[in-house]
Amino acid sequence: MITTDLMKISENQGSSCGDSSRITTVVSSDLSSVGNECSLTSYTESPGGNMYYIPSSVGDLAIPFTNQVFESFDKGYKFYKDYGRLGGFSVRKATEKRDDDDDKTILLKHFVCSREGFNDPKDYSVNKVVKRRRTASQRCGCKAKMVLKYMVGGQYFVLSFIELHNHPLASETGRQFLRVNREMNINLRNIVFDSSKVKIGCSRSFSFAKELAGGYSNVGATLRDFRNFNRDLKAFVGEKDGQMLIDKFKVNQENSQSFYFAYDVDSVGHITKLFWADPIGRRNFEVYGDAVSFDATFDTNKYNMIFAPFTGVDKHEKCVTFAACLLSQESIEDHTWAFNQFVKAMGRNPVVIITDQCAAMKVAIPASFSSKNGLIASKHRLCMWHIIQKFPVKLGNHLCKETDFMEKMKKYIWSSNLEIHEFEEGWEAIIKEFKLEGNKWLSDMYAIRSSWIPAYFRDEPMFGLLRTTSRSESENFFFGQFHKQGDNLCEFWIRFQTAMERQRNETARRDHESKCTTPTTISTWYIEDDAADLFTRAIFYRYQEEIIRSCLDMQIKRMSEEVDGVTHLEIRDVKVKDKIFKVSVSKNHVVCSCKKFVMCGIVCRHAFCGLKQISVTKFPRSLVLNRWMKIADSGTSSNSLAVSNDYFKMEQISLKLTNIWFDFRKAVNKAGVQVDRLDYVHNTITQLNKDLDDCGDVVEFTKKDHMAAMVGEQPVGELTVLPPNVCKNKGNYFKRLISEREKAVTKSKKRIRKCKKCNATTHDSRTCSKK
Repeated sequence: MITTDLMKISENQGSSCGDSSRITTVVSSDLSSVGNECSLTSYTESPGGNMYYIPSSVGDLAIPFTNQVFESFDKGYKFYKDYGRLGGFSVRKATEKRDDDDDKTILLKHFVCSREGFNDPKDYSVNKVVKRRRTASQRCGCKAKMVLKYMVGGQYFVLSFIELHNHPLASETGRQFLRVNREMNINLRNIVFDSSKVKIGCSRSFSFAKELAGGYSNVGATLRDFRNFNRDLKAFVGEKDGQMLIDKFKVNQENSQSFYFAYDVDSVGHITKLFWADPIGRRNFEVYGDAVSFDATFDTNKYNMIFAPFTGVDKHEKCVTFAACLLSQESIEDHTWAFNQFVKAMGRNPVVIITDQCAAMKVAIPASFSSKNGLIASKHRLCMWHIIQKFPVKLGNHLCKETDFMEKMKKYIWSSNLEIHEFEEGWEAIIKEFKLEGNKWLSDMYAIRSSWIPAYFRDEPMFGLLRTTSRSESENFFFGQFHKQGDNLCEFWIRFQTAMERQRNETARRDHESKCTTPTTISTWYIEDDAADLFTRAIFYRYQEEIIRSCLDMQIKRMSEEVDGVTHLEIRDVKVKDKIFKVSVSKNHVVCSCKKFVMCGIVCRHAFCGLKQISVTKFPRSLVLNRWMKIADSGTSSNSLAVSNDYFKMEQISLKLTNIWFDFRKAVNKAGVQVDRLDYVHNTITQLNKDLDDCGDVVEFTKKDHMAAMVGEQPVGELTVLPPNVCKNKGNYFKRLISEREKAVTKSKKRIRKCKKCNATTHDSRTCSKK
């Protein structure tokens, strides 16, 4: 047995191809099984016992022959590739000879089997430790080839053609993995690129391509090819990341004067700050820019730069993005720069801006959104939710969760119906009841109460529209569906555009629903029908609720006589205890002591009750705010201009390719499984390919050209803007500081292991004393 094995090893080592030498030792009965396994391949045996294989599934017209003439070099190469694709082997270019003239014309060219030659052995010395990949070699010295020679007139003819291979050819199921059958064409590259815009990786995009093609063998590429293209796309950007993005912004600004951007670099040239606002965002701020929420999010790019969008509320009560910025640090300088650019882009300050208790923003906002240059200064409001979340941390869980302290405190903190003196009296009473007069944190929060308590915003227009940064938190979650931590700046910008397209498409859908449909009214009051015609659907439903409550929950305690067209009422709301609301109403206007219209722009139920009492049937136009109307964004000064023609051209090409693909799939589906119909489709496509070849040479759209169309052209010359350095911020994943409370909450969610014998948590069943 050992002697036989040694003889086999020595024979394989002496052969040019171990697989072929193994075949030569197979008897004739086994050779027939090999032929059945590769039924599309015929073979012959040399006098020396070596096996040679010939593709047998190729038609006579697809087999090259000596002195065959081709119109061009590329057509000859394509012909041999098609021959290899049908025969079951890959083709590669080998030795060539060029003319000495300036044009360097190819005079002689060898096209060989991909398994031609041998790999050079690598010397790994004993003392040198090298981590090697486990790879396999396909080279076995195959001699199959086709040689083309130049002819006068630019044609080429086949000088030599060797058909025999010294290795088995690929089977029918294995041919899909040959290099000659694998190509990341334009359609597949678009699938990878477009899928990445919505955070779909290569694995899922490959599965999606399989479903489109009807099977993995029909895709024309492998999962590794998909991943390699994604890698090549990142390598195409490389260190030119910053310059390419700035160049793209400059092109956008040339095509649309309303596109605004600004950036700052350090002493070396690395980007440290970046701000942008497109025409639609600037137009939206003109309409909805009374209240702005600003909060930073992390893990959206590989440089760990802070991504901070400026968010507002549109006419559908949905989030709308005005502008955005990338900052390297959460410093006063960086925030001041971003806020100054925001004011410069928008031309005015927001009425109110709401943030968390960031110390840098506390200094930067008064400096940037001030009354300088004749602008009205913005009011800085702190997020109530963030402050409420700190109560258990600062005061202890016992006080906040095991007593009625928080219940009593929230009654005064969250209420928008209290006057300032009512809040202060209630706060002081609760502090005295629970003996918290000496608590420093509560004293500090009370000192800044005008920045976060609703009672201090009752007289300011639209200050009640945002009370927390939940809008920003929602936006951060929304953008998180598109951005990934490993994105470079170019990829970040592409995904940001995709996210904005999603947001604006949803806005367009809601506009269509509001304009083309009429919501169902509940009451018989004509003012409800008038509101349905004026306002968007979301705002109408809020008004509908107020109208219904005005009919069901209001109790009129006193109503005066009409004096100068004004009637005064005292109304009790059954939903609000111990509170009387004073309403002054006329045919054209109404004022309520709850001041909901001042804070949010929504007419309250108490005002509707007053309007009903004086028989008003049409919505007073003085109570109609433009920001809530269906036509809110019509007639704005900033208009979005057309983007570059290249972008539209790429969109049209992508649409054409998609339509062609689906039309082809439709034709195949109609053919079904009937052989005659499938042959007709195949013959038609073959004839179409011939007709396209006869149309002349087309301009080649290379892989590099396609990547440039996707992410932008590579800059020429010296780089003036370098990509950002990797930043270190407190919010980055795996880097931020985690509080003891957060650790305890996370630990409490983990399943506690118990002993199966006694249910104790100090040991398990293996070490239990009761076992």
